Amino acid sequence: MLHKNKMTPLRVDDARKTPLAGEAAWQVLAGAKEILVAKGTNYQVFDPRTDDKKVILAAASGRTGNLRAPVLRSGDRVFVGFSESLYARIAEERA
Repeated sequence: MLHKNKMTPLRVDDARKTPLAGEAAWQVLAGAKEILVAKGTNYQVFDPRTDDKKVILAAASGRTGNLRAPVLRSGDRVFVGFSESLYARIAEERA
């Protein structure tokens, strides 16, 4: 999907080998100005400066309590979860 939208990752981690939960997950998210959490064809938008930390972590975490995969950072935005339409939107904005 990334290649299809002409996006190249700077770093790739295996979420099964390096799961992020709780404060470690928050450290990944907190530095963003905007967090988009995708679930299927829908997504939610959060601002970590004003939105509740617990609400953001609940939306961004899976059943195990770990941060859902994939997680992408593009500039000051973090994208959590998979959504083909959201990735296409990211690619359009970058074009």
